[in-house]
Amino acid sequence: MSGESEFSARADAVLAAVGAALDDAIDASDADLDWSLNDGVLTIDCGRDGKLIVNRHVPNREIWVAAKSGGFHFRATDGAWRDSRAGEELGAALKRLLRDQAGTTVDLPSLPPPPAD
Repeated sequence: MSGESEFSARADAVLAAVGAALDDAIDASDADLDWSLNDGVLTIDCGRDGKLIVNRHVPNREIWVAAKSGGFHFRATDGAWRDSRAGEELGAALKRLLRDQAGTTVDLPSLPPPPAD
């Protein structure tokens, strides 16, 4: 169980870091964004452009992202959260998805790394 606890703690730290970056982007622009974090699910409301959902998936030890353009699974690879198909890093993917879906640039800090396997 300690592996699941560590994964959840690391994933929650990532979600909190994304939320803080969203706050900074909202404060620095007229971005039509709002977000909430509840029990491991970060919901980003992009206004008329729909929602982007980022959540931890404990059974697979992944962070999942659902956007208008599709679903993405990020897992621990080489010390970073990387898309299981394309290999894109989570922060870069979120920046791209928010730009494409909401027309907003969000500068994400270096996200907390996944737990070591």
